[in-house]
Amino acid sequence: MRVLYSLLWWLALPLVLGRLWWRGRREPGYRTHLGERLGFYGPRLDKRPTIMVHAVSVGETRAAEPLIEALLGARPDARILLTHMTPTGRATGKALFAKQNEHGDRVIQTFLPYDTGFMVGRFLRHFEPAVCILMETEVWPNLIHGCARHGVPVALVNARLSDKSLRRGRKIGSLMMDAARALTLVAAQTEADAERIASLGAPQVAVTGSIKFDVVPPQAALDTGAMLRARFADRPVLLCASTREGEEALILDAYRALDPRPAGMLLVLVPRHPQRFDEVARMVGERGLTLARRSALPDHVDTDVLLGDSMGEMFAYYAACDCAFIGGSLLPLGGQNLIEACALGRPVLVGEHTFNFLQATEEAVAAGAALRVPDAPALLRAAADLLADDGRRAAMGAHAQAFAALHRGATVRTVELLQQIIP
Repeated sequence: MRVLYSLLWWLALPLVLGRLWWRGRREPGYRTHLGERLGFYGPRLDKRPTIMVHAVSVGETRAAEPLIEALLGARPDARILLTHMTPTGRATGKALFAKQNEHGDRVIQTFLPYDTGFMVGRFLRHFEPAVCILMETEVWPNLIHGCARHGVPVALVNARLSDKSLRRGRKIGSLMMDAARALTLVAAQTEADAERIASLGAPQVAVTGSIKFDVVPPQAALDTGAMLRARFADRPVLLCASTREGEEALILDAYRALDPRPAGMLLVLVPRHPQRFDEVARMVGERGLTLARRSALPDHVDTDVLLGDSMGEMFAYYAACDCAFIGGSLLPLGGQNLIEACALGRPVLVGEHTFNFLQATEEAVAAGAALRVPDAPALLRAAADLLADDGRRAAMGAHAQAFAALHRGATVRTVELLQQIIP
């Protein structure tokens, strides 16, 4: 199966590179560092111990921050090799770890090559990582096999696996099971995640919790949030964070139809994918709603909608809002992470589809930190009720902060587990 998988990668490579170039029309970062994606790199690094951490995109990179900081503290002699698949993830990592590199390159970054044996082999021979740490769901069969051949232990940390993903994994049979069995250890977010991953054959699975609870809002983000809030004045603000394709139209239609609408209500829309910013802006105009953009922020935001067309500012948007809807959950897309909103004490609204973060979402709802809504009209009605009720909003915010605080500590548990395999 792995040979067939590799062959399919080679056959698909022209299409993959063509799509990469096409995406680069809107996101120029996809046209940079192309050699890295094929396993070609610059000069060799010095012989310091290298701990590889793979964080595919923005969410995984931000989640990896407390783990990387803890690893750097535990191993002052080592460097982190932080790998990505998206340019937005790479840009996020550069911003997060700029201070670590002020006095030497303690965190270096590169794109992970495509998952063929040849490219993975070149990557491993070039960087010679002492250990490979994969974040959340990043199981790449040839990378894991290559690490085994080169004697590099592999850990899957902050790991999660939904029932849907488990069913998909079993459909491709031995490919995923062989990869799971080759993992050295797994640090799972929940008991349910641990059971599902163990059922694929992973040999050592422990429950450590979600590292995302340990992410600390940067002061710069809080300052930006305060600036945004000042531009909003005293308007009640609903943030729709990390929305996905198909959701914005539903939200905008429900917002336009909301009657009565809280006086001065501002809708802040932050699409998850930057290539969709202009598309969402068009949607707003087509519905006769007025629009301001974060990239051209006026001194006073008096429009119906603010489009959050910036990257790496989600904490700032949470700090500036009164309540937050977490995208990807109105449609069957699995939902996004609600922990950051809870950590900042914001009441949270989610749709029915939260299978990617099911346990965290269910616990937040049970704790009184979040409300589940069936559709977009119900979302806007629930938000309007919260925006009109200061006491209820404050109570939910307090429950949200308490919920986030209760679950901290996963980073320490994960590092303790990783000490078994880090030379």
